[in-house]
Amino acid sequence: MKFIFFANTDWYLYNFRLATALQVKADGHEVVMLSPPGEFGVRFAAHGLRWLTLPMDRASLNPLREAATLRQLAVILRRERPEVLHSFTVKCAIYGALAARTARVPAVVNAVAGMGYVFTSDHFKARALRPLVKAMLRVSLGGSRSLLVLQNPDDAMAFVAAGLASRDRIRVIRSSGVNTTRFQPAVPPRGRGRLRVVLAARLLWEKGIQEFVDAARLLREQGRDVEFVLAGMPDPGNPRSVDAAQVRQWCDGGLLQWLGHVDDMPALFNTMDVMVLPSYYREGVPKSLIEAAACGLAIITTDLPGCREVVTQHGVDGLRVAARDARALADRIAALDDDRELLARLGRNARARALADFDERLVIRQTLDVYAELLPNPVPQRRIAVR
Repeated sequence: MKFIFFANTDWYLYNFRLATALQVKADGHEVVMLSPPGEFGVRFAAHGLRWLTLPMDRASLNPLREAATLRQLAVILRRERPEVLHSFTVKCAIYGALAARTARVPAVVNAVAGMGYVFTSDHFKARALRPLVKAMLRVSLGGSRSLLVLQNPDDAMAFVAAGLASRDRIRVIRSSGVNTTRFQPAVPPRGRGRLRVVLAARLLWEKGIQEFVDAARLLREQGRDVEFVLAGMPDPGNPRSVDAAQVRQWCDGGLLQWLGHVDDMPALFNTMDVMVLPSYYREGVPKSLIEAAACGLAIITTDLPGCREVVTQHGVDGLRVAARDARALADRIAALDDDRELLARLGRNARARALADFDERLVIRQTLDVYAELLPNPVPQRRIAVR
């Protein structure tokens, strides 16, 4: 059988869905990766995966351009004739589901990780788009041969309450998973030196970037020697992206160090003590949080959907902080700077939670189970290997 994985960036497919694609391939299926052009797509060939490109502007509102994108997607699906189309993100889920009907794709899985900009932002553009996106979701997510995968129960309840999907067509799979063999605590553990705090995420304001910077400023004013590190790049396709010039200004002011894109995240996390994500974005389950947890870092994040899936109990497997509250964030960081035993205990418990609930082998197994629900004669599955 043939599977197509469809996302709005090749970066997402490579960093979040490669392990699942390789398992499907190991089970004897053909897997095709489909996305707009990008720098990561050429890497799929080394894994024996074919990559197709679809010209697609994530931020476009031009009806003619969007209609052309939808037509091109339908052409690709008719030509490739996949048995399963697995689409990721809201826009790809809508377009994929609509094109799949035209191309008569037998089974469709729509994965939406978080509610995203349109549903969470108060800006005019987001509010204006919300009714249209809701209407398109209602039209596209139905069908007896399709399932919707969400990453946390809050989103599942929100989709049902808004009439976007019926409860029986929703499956919850917490996160896209983390390779807990690759992401491991540092050996030997870091000592009791200068506290190092990292925020790893796309540089969107809703990820809590401003609060992170303000917390750094507050702690510096208190005379604390805490190092703040920012890992990630601006997202030009998102209207709420932080401008690179602004980040450089913070760096020039001595508030933080900016690493940009980091390929070797385990190596980075092994030099850090705390992972902070003061997000008020409507997350699915943030990948950076579960990766940091697997590396045994203490986690500080907000008590909001998605984030609370990682820090389930304040003071046990991490610390929670109110959204948009830089002073509270600074206080949480200061508490860990003062209490290194708490820091170590939170890191151990975070690792244990990653092993129990976010190991990618568990997530892949749950994803394969979703495929099995839709396919009449699924190929027997091999043991899921750690890669």
